[in-house]
Amino acid sequence: MSITGTLIIQIIVFLILVGFTMKFVWPPIAAALDERARKIAEGLAAADKAKAELSAADKKVEQELAKTRTETASLLADAERRAQAIVEEAKGRATEEANKIIAAARAEAEQQTVKAREVLREQVAALAVKGAEQILRKEVNPSVHSDLLKRLATEL
Repeated sequence: MSITGTLIIQIIVFLILVGFTMKFVWPPIAAALDERARKIAEGLAAADKAKAELSAADKKVEQELAKTRTETASLLADAERRAQAIVEEAKGRATEEANKIIAAARAEAEQQTVKAREVLREQVAALAVKGAEQILRKEVNPSVHSDLLKRLATEL
């Protein structure tokens, strides 16, 4: 056989092999490559979509956090105002109670002063009567009277 014949037969075998590969082997490989490219494209699209959703979710979270901070600040301000009002009310009640206690103490002191004056008057009256008895029992003598009056003055 000559080289030309061998070359022609090899070309024919090669063409049959190329034809067979193009008809039976190449379509599944091309389909697998196309499927893989489609999956990669879908994955990239999903990643972009997820990135956009994440960005939107971050914005929404920031808005909710800002709203919550504002509400918390207003609640704290209300609580502080309420606490201040309660403190002021307690101070007012304490002042009223203190004034009542002071008034009651003054009234009690006044009553005790009146009672003490009454007791003192009774004692002075008893001493006056006692002094008068002693003066009347003895004879009328100015020096004796002065001694009795001095004693009476020291007892008062």
